[in-house]
Amino acid sequence: MSDWQNAFNEIKRGADEILIEDELIARLKEGKPLKIKAGFDPTAPDLHLGHTVLINKLRTFQQLGHEVIFLIGDFTGLIGDPTGKNVTRKPLSKEDVLANAETYKEQVFKILDPAKTTVRFNSEWMDALGAAGMIKLAASQTVARMLERDDFKKRYGNNQPIAIHEFLYPLVQGWDSVALESDVELGGTDQRFNLLMGRELQKSQGQRQQTVLMMPLLEGLDGVQKMSKSLNNYIGITDAPNDMFGKIMSISDDLMWRYFDLLSFRPIAEIDALKAAVEGGANPRDTKIELAKEIIARFHDDAAAEGAHQDFIQRFQKNAIPDDMPEVTVHLEGEAMGIANLLKAANLVNSTSDAMRMIKQGAVKINGDKVEDTKLQLSEKGEAVYQVGKRKFARITLA
Repeated sequence: MSDWQNAFNEIKRGADEILIEDELIARLKEGKPLKIKAGFDPTAPDLHLGHTVLINKLRTFQQLGHEVIFLIGDFTGLIGDPTGKNVTRKPLSKEDVLANAETYKEQVFKILDPAKTTVRFNSEWMDALGAAGMIKLAASQTVARMLERDDFKKRYGNNQPIAIHEFLYPLVQGWDSVALESDVELGGTDQRFNLLMGRELQKSQGQRQQTVLMMPLLEGLDGVQKMSKSLNNYIGITDAPNDMFGKIMSISDDLMWRYFDLLSFRPIAEIDALKAAVEGGANPRDTKIELAKEIIARFHDDAAAEGAHQDFIQRFQKNAIPDDMPEVTVHLEGEAMGIANLLKAANLVNSTSDAMRMIKQGAVKINGDKVEDTKLQLSEKGEAVYQVGKRKFARITLA
């Protein structure tokens, strides 16, 4: 084990809040391996980089010699996490949950050491708890306490329905901490209520209360909303290397540093040196390339990272795409927008007929790929580089 001060500095890196810091320091000073828990509901078959913010922090604990528990919420996945939702989430089938859980187990070991990771499913203890146990658990909290939670409070105030089973979610997540006797639980800042519920239930059961470590939510490609598959602003860890590279290169220069802080395994001093170099005049594109290659190598390999880099050079740099170009945000008014209307809205053409003429001439490209369909409909929100002719470029964010 590292000495407690160095360990605490590594643990705190990138964290938004630790509750309670003094309790964690006391545990670290004891010099004993801690049980570190993070839960993931298998609501989709693939993980994205937003998920890996927590997994990276699990890796930090693992490297410091602590016991890491990757908890798959196969039981809570059947309920559906109401966090941040203004409508009741549709529960998944048991079959969907189990199928997604299998892919989670495969993907998480691209970051964590499988020999040092314990994978658990919360159905192990929740199935054993039974109906009587669930009623007893529900009796430990009041409706008023549940309505203190921000998203429930908003829905109640707006006369939007809240299903009874949604109140069970924080209780089940908290009971996971009791069942595992966790010392530390990791979660996003949007999970504060659920994470603190674990402390409450541990206290009621006579256990030492866990420390809660909250990590920031990673913004997606749009740089505004959190990375999410439902918002289509994500980078999946199973994405092809070239797709990964292109998506990472499309993020803004400011967002790049956020990704470095939350996703890179480089030492803090090295990231600070990169920032200083860019501030001193170095091209941020070259720094972004280093980030892209690091992440691709993690989920594929070094050869794939270098191959994606070379593909990027062939498609973009040799087409002389400028470093500086207008940045435009275009808002969707419906489910999709025609390519001609988008080009006109971004002032890349004078009219939609002009846009169609340029497309027919093969003079319109999106991220270096030629557009051939004059009726192309664009619905995927996010950022891309659009080119008309040899000299007109714009970095367009479809929002």
